[in-house]
Amino acid sequence: MKKIEHIGIAVKNLAEANQLYSTLLNTKPYKEEAVESEGVTTSFFEVGESKIELLAATREDSAIAKYIEKRGEGIHHIAFYVDNIEDEIERLQQEGFKLLNDQPKRGADQKKIAFLHPKSAQGVLVELCEDINK
Repeated sequence: MKKIEHIGIAVKNLAEANQLYSTLLNTKPYKEEAVESEGVTTSFFEVGESKIELLAATREDSAIAKYIEKRGEGIHHIAFYVDNIEDEIERLQQEGFKLLNDQPKRGADQKKIAFLHPKSAQGVLVELCEDINK
């Protein structure tokens, strides 16, 4: 793992959260994107070498909608950048980590992604990210 790629924050209202984080970080989001497969709309802010990803549900059955219903708004996951997501998935499985998806899938911000089960990481949902076009 190379660096913290981003911290994902679940929000109820993306427009309101964009306004709040724009004020907090003194910058505008550089990208807003719908990820239909996950039932979310995302917004990204650059903070130094890392990013903040705001995630708002677009469907009641999405993981973010369920998360907010159960836990409320707040930090949802931490994402780490990796050079080769397939190799990292294999390495982590060999180390005994449970993954939510054995194969990477397309995520927001031109990334291939995979998630570790929170029970494998002391209650933290961990995302692995690799650039699609590297």
